[in-house]
Amino acid sequence: MAREFSRTERVGQQIHKEVASILQQEIKHRDPRLGMVTVSGVDVSRDLAHAKVYVTFYVNDPAVTKLSMEILSDNTGYVRSLLARRIRMRAVPSIKFVEDTSITEGMRISNLVTDTLNKDRERAAKAGRNIEDDSNEE
Repeated sequence: MAREFSRTERVGQQIHKEVASILQQEIKHRDPRLGMVTVSGVDVSRDLAHAKVYVTFYVNDPAVTKLSMEILSDNTGYVRSLLARRIRMRAVPSIKFVEDTSITEGMRISNLVTDTLNKDRERAAKAGRNIEDDSNEE
């Protein structure tokens, strides 16, 4: 019977779960400057020696995001030591925190599309057309 997931994927899922828990419970108490942070993904190398932890911040201020990334970078060793206590592995991967901008970029693109549609509706209304009627004709 073949395995559904590779070892690296299973290790990545476990690291994702544990690092999210560590950030929520341990790091927030250690450094309260760290804002709302979410672990959005983990990539583990094939040899299980390195893990990139992708994090998302729900703040639009680049200065706050930069500070939060510095806090995470400063606490990488602490997070890895806590991870070593929670995961039973011979060697715990070294961790690198990477900012994941895909969610904020997706929201930005969605807002641009919404703004464009609203402008098109306004132009159509000024021209005396109903844009919803035009879309049904196609």
